Amino acid sequence: MQKKPENNIDVPMVRLSQFAVLPSYAHDHDAGMDIYSSEDVLLMPGETKLIPTGLAAAIPEGFEAQIRPRSGISLKTMLRIPNSPGTIDAGYRDQICVIMHNASFLPSERNDLLPFTLEEKNNRHGAYLIRRGDKIAQMVFAGISHAVLTAVPTLEGIGDDRQGGFGSTGI
Repeated sequence: MQKKPENNIDVPMVRLSQFAVLPSYAHDHDAGMDIYSSEDVLLMPGETKLIPTGLAAAIPEGFEAQIRPRSGISLKTMLRIPNSPGTIDAGYRDQICVIMHNASFLPSERNDLLPFTLEEKNNRHGAYLIRRGDKIAQMVFAGISHAVLTAVPTLEGIGDDRQGGFGSTGI
């Protein structure tokens, strides 16, 4: 039997909707909890919308919740989380929503024009219907540090300058 992490935090959550599903870990040692849509949302090609979870949380000071894409959705559909990772600060108490974008640039490739669902496996262009109860993203809790910035006249002599960036190590 594997040992569970000892650095757990308590995060009080309230259901704002009767359809809200509390986030959950699919496996004991997953970093991210699956989070779910609490409403049906239709995303047309090129649209960006908030997907409600029906939840609000009291994240402890010194932590944030990061909203990240689910790899299967990113691989198999045209849906993207454009601000990934999204940050939910400790002081935020409103509904948690996920910003979702339909990166399709064409109308539906199907003749019936019905929207695709998250069960789509072929990364096709068109409208997507996110259904109430669908797993839409994952949420990772992380500790944060506040930086103390100091204005200095030069960075020479402070640490090592590796020189370069933006592709400087090759492609």
